Amino acid sequence: MRVAISDQQPDPVTPYRYIGGDPSIDFVDTADWIVGGLDRFCSYDRVVEWAEGAGVLQLPAADSLRAAAWADPAAADRTLADAIELRGLLEQLFYDIATGDSAEAEIARLNRRWLAEYLPPHAVVRSGDGASFSLSWPNASHALESPLWSVAWSAAKLITSPDVSRIKRCGGLRCGWYYVDRSRNGLRRWCEMETCGTEMKSLRRAARTAALRSHQENPNRASPSR
Repeated sequence: MRVAISDQQPDPVTPYRYIGGDPSIDFVDTADWIVGGLDRFCSYDRVVEWAEGAGVLQLPAADSLRAAAWADPAAADRTLADAIELRGLLEQLFYDIATGDSAEAEIARLNRRWLAEYLPPHAVVRSGDGASFSLSWPNASHALESPLWSVAWSAAKLITSPDVSRIKRCGGLRCGWYYVDRSRNGLRRWCEMETCGTEMKSLRRAARTAALRSHQENPNRASPSR
């Protein structure tokens, strides 16, 4: 069940997990989209922590942003609100894509709010080791919102790629995370097999056991399906 971010509990300590297959998916997965779930974006520093772990920021840039946030806490709070707004938009976008609904409204908002007006001009630059290239933005190391630029750009690239049809929502009852299903047969059902997959298998096994016990106690009832 999808819930408003206000229904979630702030979580300043739980480590991030990067299992979505794309930075924009991992960005959405910083919250548990269920009633009473956790929201790891409870401070601007947590946003920077996520971006660093996702590879969106390198350590020097992350340190610069932390210093800028400390110097201007009001601006940091505004950027945190922007991060939560972008995350909510992308959650709605990925939900619509995963369930086959129209995502036109979310795409229009992404274009208008984040790509046309918010995303600044960017350029291809050579990496520090000189062996590869990456996208860069002017003064990104000092712009508090710079991690969001990369997230919006990643989302735009993802939904215009063949992988758009592989965006799925975890089938776990207490999850709500998203992922890009790049499995060979395209039948992945869980964000992680060892967490939600194992839990759901345990729930089904418990249900079968309970049904079998009920049948043994009441043999006139139909046998439980397997």
